[in-house]
Amino acid sequence: MQVAVVTFDGFNELDSFIASALINRCRKDGLEAFITTPTPVVTSMNGVEVTGQRPMDFVTEAEVVLIGSGVKAREVAADDRMLSRLQLDPSRQLIGAQCSGALVLARLGLLNGMPVCTDIKTRPFVEALDVTVLDTPFHAEGNIATAGGCLASQYLATWVITRTIGEDAARGILDYVAPVGENQETVERALRAVHAGEVAVH
Repeated sequence: MQVAVVTFDGFNELDSFIASALINRCRKDGLEAFITTPTPVVTSMNGVEVTGQRPMDFVTEAEVVLIGSGVKAREVAADDRMLSRLQLDPSRQLIGAQCSGALVLARLGLLNGMPVCTDIKTRPFVEALDVTVLDTPFHAEGNIATAGGCLASQYLATWVITRTIGEDAARGILDYVAPVGENQETVERALRAVHAGEVAVH
């Protein structure tokens, strides 16, 4: 199973790298993430240049697509040509958005009345699109999820791992990366956030 971590110019390193790093610890279980970019090289909000691992059209074949956040997210969400490259299908893909990535999901018409999680700065722009913003770090309905706050990217990764290869795998990964002495607390907090944020869709 392949995960496209969509990473635009001006991206937030925490959003793209935390999610991809956690998911890539599941390679032995057949789950692998790739930094997916619209241009061969993108530059982060702090000037870090990154070479994309996959081009944008990879999003059509990936089983999971995570839309990253960044300082140019509003420009991306307003760019019809860029949005046309994001051919996503929630009937067969897990789709997640981190912070301002929620703007992109809204512009793609994927929310269908679903509330979202996003960061404080992005909130008014999401609400301007008549989308309800929750005061929680994670929310998912069916195959679509959003996370708000940079460090909530671990929750997005936890959701992906749990939905694709199971909760035991997520527990193992979180336990490994947790601060020493805070293992159980870290694991339970992440799983609690994901379970609390999931809404069953029938």
